[in-house]
Amino acid sequence: MAARGRRDDGVAIEHLALGRVANAVATFVPLGLLGFAVWRAWGGVLHWQDLVVMAIGYTLTGVGITVGFHRLFTHRSFKTSSAVRALFAVLGSAAVEGPLIEWVSNHRMHHRFSDRDGDPHSPHLHEGSGWRGAFVGLAHAHLGWLFRATQTASAERYAPDLLADPLIRWVDRLFVLWVLVGLAAPFGLGVALSGTVAGGLTALLWGGAVRILLLHHATFSINSLCHFFGRRSYDTGDHSRNLAWLALPTFGEAWHNNHHAFPTSASHGLTPWQLDPSSWLITALERTGLAWDVIRVTPERRRATLRPAPSR
Repeated sequence: MAARGRRDDGVAIEHLALGRVANAVATFVPLGLLGFAVWRAWGGVLHWQDLVVMAIGYTLTGVGITVGFHRLFTHRSFKTSSAVRALFAVLGSAAVEGPLIEWVSNHRMHHRFSDRDGDPHSPHLHEGSGWRGAFVGLAHAHLGWLFRATQTASAERYAPDLLADPLIRWVDRLFVLWVLVGLAAPFGLGVALSGTVAGGLTALLWGGAVRILLLHHATFSINSLCHFFGRRSYDTGDHSRNLAWLALPTFGEAWHNNHHAFPTSASHGLTPWQLDPSSWLITALERTGLAWDVIRVTPERRRATLRPAPSR
């Protein structure tokens, strides 16, 4: 029987209607602006600096989510200084995927009930079979849960460590400010690179709206695609899978079956060919003394946990 969440696992979302409007704005406005950006690019209004600004913004906010929100704050895969913690918390907030404490709480709840009743975004908990059932489940895991949920994970239950951290509470309260900073930065960089306000505006379009859209869907794909398609090296008791082609766009997060097998591991790519840029960054921080107590999985433990090869 599927495990059910405890009564204190979730709490009612305050200002539910306002929250859904905010989710709609963050989700669909960048999509509309992508269409506008493509139209402008078709007309010749796309410059090298726009792509540079987008790449920088995508990388910085992307590692803010993967290294910061996920591996550092959710799973405590390594330790670092207060300054570096604050930097990752701000960068992750600028990705516009929600305030830090809420993000961490929902993700820890996902791990507790992965693909069982209580998982906030599993693609496997909906009625229906065949292609229609698969589509409904994937749509829910990818985007639908943001609009259908009436509860969010209880921070008191799932993130008491972050609630007890004054620095993290301060960053969390100023979430809207970090979103605005994340939009002002590409505009300023665009002006600096182009020397014109018009250049700043096109950089804002690509380094702001388009960057947010691409990173959102890369992250959403972990919830949906990586619980439906790909390979399962480890028997984790859920449907988590490794999806190789998605690894680089998600900075290594798509080695998702590996992650569910060893949630606290700082590395999700567990073999040399499993590319994991987030792990590379953590290793670089460790070598410069900016990260310590980095959790890694030994080869012996990995071999002991591997699924047996299918018999022929």
